[in-house]
Amino acid sequence: MKKILFICGSLNQTTQMHQIAKHLMKTYDCYFTHYYADGIEHAVAKMGWLNFTVLGGRHWRETDDYFKRNKLKVDPRGEGHEYDLVFTCSDLIVQKNIRNKRLILVQEGITEPEGIVYQLVRWLGLPRYIANTSTNGLSNAYDLFCVASEGYAEHFIRKGVRPEKIAVTGIPNFDHMLQFKQNDFPMHDYVLVATSPLRETFRLDNRAVFIKRCVQIAGERKLIFKLHPLENAPRAIREISKYAPEAMVFTHGNVSHMIANASTVITQQSTATFVAVALGKEVYTNLNLAELKHLMPIQNGGTSATQIAQLSLRLFHAPKREAQPQRVRSRGKARRTQALPERP
Repeated sequence: MKKILFICGSLNQTTQMHQIAKHLMKTYDCYFTHYYADGIEHAVAKMGWLNFTVLGGRHWRETDDYFKRNKLKVDPRGEGHEYDLVFTCSDLIVQKNIRNKRLILVQEGITEPEGIVYQLVRWLGLPRYIANTSTNGLSNAYDLFCVASEGYAEHFIRKGVRPEKIAVTGIPNFDHMLQFKQNDFPMHDYVLVATSPLRETFRLDNRAVFIKRCVQIAGERKLIFKLHPLENAPRAIREISKYAPEAMVFTHGNVSHMIANASTVITQQSTATFVAVALGKEVYTNLNLAELKHLMPIQNGGTSATQIAQLSLRLFHAPKREAQPQRVRSRGKARRTQALPERP
């Protein structure tokens, strides 16, 4: 029986991978692994210094709990078997043992703006993960890149992703956002703040100014903060207690359900902004709302996982890659097609 490996990361990435796998498990032998690294990154992660990333900490624990809860077959670091196909949630690191495999990259959510760090990574050839999700898709190490929308296809092509490798499938978890209105979150008609781990990922964040602005926007309405899983929660809670003492703070919970019940949503740089825009909420964000509407994940009634799984079956008949992954540097535009990518 052919074997498929799913490389997971955050809980959002893990649930997306599981949704795809459900359509393949009856026919193929499917295994899962936490996100992992090689070399110095692996050594640093083992020391706990990367616990603010998907290589450790809360993300690792939540994914591990999910594996156990759903009784999934786990192959740590994908080292226990020879795989015919690999799905990955991120190409910021392309692990050595998958570089000659048939590889499918699935977009997780929103990508970060192309700031100075992104420019330095592109022009100096630095590791892609330094610029976080702004460099998603730039490894060129995959056979197929499943993206959220036509807008995102244009976005990635502009950055240099090869258009013949892109398939606009939509992405699980964000392809049927109306469903979030059906939830059991008990509160309604409040102002929700969905924070981002800017400081934890070495970006500027004047949190005091941000919290004060949230209080101003809320006025007399109830103010709720939902902290990002990567945030330093004790520090964030102390700051909110100081500048917004009447606000409620959640460190866990389904942020999409919280957004659905809110009247106003405030974000920094979060995929949650897509949910707020899709559900017609009043939105305040650091992001460009016009651009977000252009990039909005297609709403196909929750069929993205099915489409991705069906596309993946064609890769079983494609030859394995021999070349090592190369960084994408081209900035030229090209026309995108949805055909299966040809071999380089």
